[in-house]
Amino acid sequence: MGGAYPGKMSKAAIILAAGQGTRMKSALPKVLHKVAGLPMLGQVIAALRSAGMDRIVVVTSAAGEAVRAFALSQGCETAIQEQQLGTGHAAASAKSALGDFDGTIIIASGDTPLITPQIVSDVLAAKENAGLALAAFVAADPASYGRVLTAPDGFLDRIVEFKDASEAERAIRLCNAGLYAVDARQFFGWAGALNNNNAQGEYYLTDIPLLARAEGVACALAHVDEISVTGVNSRAELAAAEALMQGRIRRRLLDAGVGMAAPDTVHFCHDTVVGSDAVIEPYVVFGPGVTVASGATIRAFSHIEGASVASGAIVGPYARLRPGAQIGEDAHIGNFVEVKNTQIGKGAKANHLSYLGDATVGAKANIGAGTITCNYDGYTKARTVIGAGAFIGSDTALVAPVKVGDGAITAAGSVITEDVDADALAIARGTQMQKRGWAAAFRASKTKDKK
Repeated sequence: MGGAYPGKMSKAAIILAAGQGTRMKSALPKVLHKVAGLPMLGQVIAALRSAGMDRIVVVTSAAGEAVRAFALSQGCETAIQEQQLGTGHAAASAKSALGDFDGTIIIASGDTPLITPQIVSDVLAAKENAGLALAAFVAADPASYGRVLTAPDGFLDRIVEFKDASEAERAIRLCNAGLYAVDARQFFGWAGALNNNNAQGEYYLTDIPLLARAEGVACALAHVDEISVTGVNSRAELAAAEALMQGRIRRRLLDAGVGMAAPDTVHFCHDTVVGSDAVIEPYVVFGPGVTVASGATIRAFSHIEGASVASGAIVGPYARLRPGAQIGEDAHIGNFVEVKNTQIGKGAKANHLSYLGDATVGAKANIGAGTITCNYDGYTKARTVIGAGAFIGSDTALVAPVKVGDGAITAAGSVITEDVDADALAIARGTQMQKRGWAAAFRASKTKDKK
């Protein structure tokens, strides 16, 4: 578990991530399922950090080793909920990390990947009008959400869990988003006074406002949109969250001047960067770590991850860029070309049916169809260097480590195992032989055998 930090900080967050997620039907913990290429927990962490959280504590189950490892990798602290006794008990478990904290805490759920920094800021702002604040939303279909009952002055009266609600209360559409802002020291005091006198026999986080009101502390409401606080509990809900996140990313990029004729067919990652006047054709998939510069074109049915594409470059259609691919200005990577851990120089072209791995391709080099850099011997990987202006003939196999000099040419069908000097022609293929009349004799023999 994370240790305490010295000194006073203004804002911290507790993320509840101890749930089992049984409806996901997966060995992977629910909060580690990805939306736009980032685990849901990572989406929540990013939003909280952008909203100015000084510390973030992720509460996990005792068995949640994978969740703790991810949280630590993101610079968070962790706390363990030893027994699954409800949301109030889970949040109270963070006292092991935040017992010394004197400031405001946000309490959020790790399965709300669509949460935004603005939503967090709205809840923090609402707390300024009271000692406690809760995010609430009007649900299109309230279903089993906890219902939010308001007092005449607009503050919270109480929250009623669906299973404890009357028919009249279930008709209310204002629902609990499960996002709170509260003074840390007061919260841990109230959490220690929770009881489990309810239908579930659990310690509800939703009872905190009642304990606060008993001490004269009102709970303000921050009215937020339903989408941003939607939780994910099943594969279907995960797919729905993915679709909503993709819509957000597409709108943001279109507003920034990216050209997309069929945006609904393009799949982006949470960290995809695309410059204005870049063009993304239909059915392109972006994995993590991609940057596409202004003026580049990504043609249809391409798959790109861990790569950069410079201005004026054209990639695809049907191209694959793997991690470490760096496509230079005005370079062309064509159909059925795969590039991995390779720098493609300015104006270089690999227009079809090639594999370029662990290589450097110089400016204006031309890579013929069927070229392969043979970079792996089963144990280690070696590099191929192709000089500026070199011409690699079709169906050339470059057996790394090997270097082709500037302006050199390799003959089609060659297997290049030794360095090629600049401006030289390298021919490395068997001598062609011809046996006159052999084909006709062969056919005649086979025809006779069939009779």
